[in-house]
Amino acid sequence: MSARWDGLLLDCRLATLGDDDGGYGLIERGALGWNNGLLTYVGAQADLPDAPEQLAARIESAGGALVTPGLIDCHTHLVFGGDRATEFEQRLNGVSYEEIARSGGGILSSVRATREADEDVLFAASLPRARALLRDGVTTIEIKSGYGLDLDNELKMLRVARRIGAQLGIGVSTTLLAAHALPPEFTDRADAYVDEICTRILPAAAREGLADMVDAFCERIAFSPAQTRRVFEQARALGLPVKLHADQLSDLGGAALAAEFGARSAEHLEHTNEAGVRAMAAAGTVAVLLPGAFYALRETKTPPIAAFREHRVAMAVASDLNPGTSPLLSLRLALNMACIELRLTPQEAVRGATVHAARALGLDDRGCLRAGLRADFVVWDAQRPVDLCYWIGGALARSVHVGGQRLDAR
Repeated sequence: MSARWDGLLLDCRLATLGDDDGGYGLIERGALGWNNGLLTYVGAQADLPDAPEQLAARIESAGGALVTPGLIDCHTHLVFGGDRATEFEQRLNGVSYEEIARSGGGILSSVRATREADEDVLFAASLPRARALLRDGVTTIEIKSGYGLDLDNELKMLRVARRIGAQLGIGVSTTLLAAHALPPEFTDRADAYVDEICTRILPAAAREGLADMVDAFCERIAFSPAQTRRVFEQARALGLPVKLHADQLSDLGGAALAAEFGARSAEHLEHTNEAGVRAMAAAGTVAVLLPGAFYALRETKTPPIAAFREHRVAMAVASDLNPGTSPLLSLRLALNMACIELRLTPQEAVRGATVHAARALGLDDRGCLRAGLRADFVVWDAQRPVDLCYWIGGALARSVHVGGQRLDAR
């Protein structure tokens, strides 16, 4: 072992989550070492040399607390202007999500507010939402555009997402979701707007290095499979991986379409059929489950969890933080919802916000505790991994570390 690591944490109950058997990978009396932002030791404390004080510049004791990889929220829309609390009230009074969208509300309401906000205003409004996730143990966040729906405002959203990562010192993966809804200036001209995405918006985002991935909303109230295919073909031509809002409100074959393009993930999936599940399994496409939206919309049809298990489709869990259908500021609460509402086991839920969430973003340097990976980890005021799913709310994260650096989420 090399001497003088940056840090060493003793007396940990480690949940490494690195095993392929679907378990927690528990080490009851473990130790965690890191140097230059990477993990250098993950294992039993008893296997350290007799003089561990000589190994690291800083040594701390976790006092038997649980330590896990940093959580990864692999599906959010946290950059937006305004809010949609009035629509929440409408839905509770019996108005459907589709009725709200078709009357000019829904996503277009957020589009108006986001377009009106300049970059600094949008950054100031969005940063507290990212801080809330960080306080909850999230060290990597995927942030989508999709409330700009024109060249300037889509790029503005992606720039804000990059700024959030730089400001907080966390990992941010950006996703261009220009194919989220039809902007008002393209009413009844969906194909023309897809032309705009393919010829102007997508190339500009790629050229400026603002988009890590490309997403679309394939649904009756959004874009057809044929239109989605055009966006994905252009993304592929530009070398950008894809993911897809698929089969949330109806079965348009979105999961199979995502798998056809080798999508990193397909998301929502309440109406996905058996063929779609098989296609995802063959392509290695991760199923991203979004229980916050399921809860907020009071849905009753759950994603095909049993089929995902049968065909060994990896399941991730994310907050879907957005102003309309999942104003959820806690990934841990999403884990609880995934267990209660979607019937995931706690092991599946915790792995869904770590190992499988990393895979959904194409990040192979994080998501579990293993020497050589990024030193992203959380020390919890808890002793068992199930506690992350068991407690409904509350502050459990004692300290959050990214690249070995302890972050302040205040």
